[in-house]
Amino acid sequence: MKTVSILNLKGGVAKTFTAVNMAYELHRRGYKVLLLDNDKQGNLSKAYGRYDAENVAPIAKLLSGGWKDAGEVIQHTDYEGIDIVTANMSLFGATWNLTKEENENQIGRYERLAKHTAGVSGYYDYCIIDNPPDIGLNVVNALAITDEVIVPVKIDEDALEGLDIVAEQIEEAKAFNERLHLLGVLVTVYQNTDGEAAGMEWLGQQGNYNILGVIKYSKKVAENSFMRKPIYEYSPCCGAAQSYKKFVTAYTGKAR
Repeated sequence: MKTVSILNLKGGVAKTFTAVNMAYELHRRGYKVLLLDNDKQGNLSKAYGRYDAENVAPIAKLLSGGWKDAGEVIQHTDYEGIDIVTANMSLFGATWNLTKEENENQIGRYERLAKHTAGVSGYYDYCIIDNPPDIGLNVVNALAITDEVIVPVKIDEDALEGLDIVAEQIEEAKAFNERLHLLGVLVTVYQNTDGEAAGMEWLGQQGNYNILGVIKYSKKVAENSFMRKPIYEYSPCCGAAQSYKKFVTAYTGKAR
């Protein structure tokens, strides 16, 4: 199982949207995908129709160690081959409690599910983690099991300046996960204006960041936020849907 973290310390760059649609496109190619919603807002859980605001979220149980069997924390979605560990605001409390623990195992809470639970790592082809725009202990735990980091970036000055900070955090995290590496940047919400074209040119000239793909802006994305579907199912011909399809084809080397 390859574990991919979607991470950027800036909000509003389509991290969750990327996790949703990357999982869907992997599923369409026959891969089995486990999603970890590592953001207390639970938007990934909402997108796949499994958000529960009332009970302690499975991801909070993972972080606190309050679970015994994988069946307690993994739920099926409406798509056969896409399962999810959901989140809600209880993740905030679990993260806060973990910061107060004097325990050397503060960063290994997700490893038990990813590597040591019989059947999980062998059953899924990919684990995709949707992270919040910060480096709390829940994100540190995610990086501890991550193989590749994909950084969604919206072309503007603030987002581009923040790339170096993300890269530095990943380098520091290699101290406890030597497999971890920054795979590259996924440009999102792209409109071919003069300003964004200049930003793309600047990004390409840096030489530090592999550009994995470009997701085109589409007004269908905003419409789809009420439908809670992968964008390809809502509007398969729109620029965003076709962009994610192309990105995952390049990522996997497998078309559909």
